[in-house]
Amino acid sequence: MLKKILPNCPVEVTLTLISNKWKVLIIRELLTGTKRFGELRKSLGDISQKVLTENLREMEKDSLIQRDVYPEVPPKVEYSLTKLGYSLKEILDIMFIWGEKYKKNMS
Repeated sequence: MLKKILPNCPVEVTLTLISNKWKVLIIRELLTGTKRFGELRKSLGDISQKVLTENLREMEKDSLIQRDVYPEVPPKVEYSLTKLGYSLKEILDIMFIWGEKYKKNMS
């Protein structure tokens, strides 16, 4: 496995791993528990199948999520956060609090 080259700045490392809104929202959805692909797609709204698949693959490669495939017909695939992925909960909690304060101040 090739090792990913990461920036020197820790903030930039974090941004590299959760580099777009979809990754952050996927993490938000998986914080409540394991989900199947269809559940994630439905809960995320207007994400395309292609974009969701690409983001899930990148997040799996970065060890943020785990993909479990069950040998059934049709195949059953579930996604869950790894311990590392779950550790981003603190960041999302702070983002939630900040967003609430911002909305309150702007209304």
